[in-house]
Amino acid sequence: MRTGKKTAQKKGAGFGLFLTAPVLAWALYDFANTIFSSNMITIFFPFYLQETIGDSARMDQIASTFISYANALASFFLVIFTPLYGVLIDRTGKKKRYITVFTFICIACTLMMGIFAGIDFSSEWFGLPVSLLVVVTLFVIAKFFYHSSLVFYDTILPDLGTKEEIPLISGFGIAVGYLGTLVGLSVYLLVGNDQFHEAFIPTALLFLLFFLPFLFFVKDPHPLPQREKKASFFSGYKEIIHTFKEMKKYKPAFIFMIAFFFMNDALQTAIAMMAVYAKIIIGFTAGQFILLYLVSTISSIIGSFLFGYITKAIGAKRSITVVYVILIVALILAVTAATEWVFWIAGSLFGISLGASWGASRILIIELTPKEKRGQFFGLFAFSGKVSSIIGPIIYGSVTLLFAEHGNLASRLALGSLLILAAIGLVIHQFVREKA
Repeated sequence: MRTGKKTAQKKGAGFGLFLTAPVLAWALYDFANTIFSSNMITIFFPFYLQETIGDSARMDQIASTFISYANALASFFLVIFTPLYGVLIDRTGKKKRYITVFTFICIACTLMMGIFAGIDFSSEWFGLPVSLLVVVTLFVIAKFFYHSSLVFYDTILPDLGTKEEIPLISGFGIAVGYLGTLVGLSVYLLVGNDQFHEAFIPTALLFLLFFLPFLFFVKDPHPLPQREKKASFFSGYKEIIHTFKEMKKYKPAFIFMIAFFFMNDALQTAIAMMAVYAKIIIGFTAGQFILLYLVSTISSIIGSFLFGYITKAIGAKRSITVVYVILIVALILAVTAATEWVFWIAGSLFGISLGASWGASRILIIELTPKEKRGQFFGLFAFSGKVSSIIGPIIYGSVTLLFAEHGNLASRLALGSLLILAAIGLVIHQFVREKA
């Protein structure tokens, strides 16, 4: 990506920075994968499970458990592999190659989800339709490869501009990404308020379409020496262990990763369960939630773009502290919401915190880590996030399962458990020391 960086530096003044081919293509990949994230992880797959399983107040909670555990299973596999991804980046420099392979697998699984969800099998496994179990399995695989691609995607950011330009590029990328949500949600016009599986195939096709600019205009840097390539893939675990042993040397980065663990735990679980929570607890229709999600997306766009400038002005650490406070307020409002308008405010605040958190977090990781270890630390950063993405859904799903007999109270208790996690993360984050 040296060519891209050179171009970005040359045109870095003003808005022209965002219009260079590598920067714009990089941002459009965020646009493309956000279509998958919003449509599949947040909206239509949860609605599909609730529509298929939930026929009573108790079964609505069981559907929530199903959604939570499916997300946790995908994250479990990510925990195993993401540390190795960082080592692969540092050894080979092949970022685009892995993004491409992982993206095509994710798209293929999403297409097959749409096919199998529309097939009515007469046989059952464990009392559940075979088609349902196949769709859930494909979702786990698709989500795994979607998140795997993001580990490599994030490490391209430092190649796109100077130290001063990176916060702006990061905010721009996330803002463009959330614009993808607006395009992705257009498939609702084809679906309506039932048969939510009909959104799966159009989502896959949109993902493929907007992935193409990245495929054509983003290039890998020059390959690393052959000696580095010959090392065993699985020997990367030794390097990860060695990196943990060096914790004292890179203490601020590790403290931040621990804090991020709790923030990501609360934020990602809340976003993943937002659709079903709004539907069964607040009483939103599918159309109302789509509108709420559009508002949240606009909030995310504003938040991500604005926090690029806020991060540049006050620093990444302080920006993340502000994000924590916004997240905690959103959780309090969502847990106690008795009317729709309160949840509208909560949803907007969730959008701001989601849009702002990734940009500021990526900048802080870049600031706290040495350049030669950056790929490995991004792998560990993803590792921290994915471990939290196991714990959060398991906690949420276990609470809804344990208190399913109490109906809607179970979901409120499950969401309330995330408040504790967010508060712990905020406290730990205050111990992160920024470099002078």
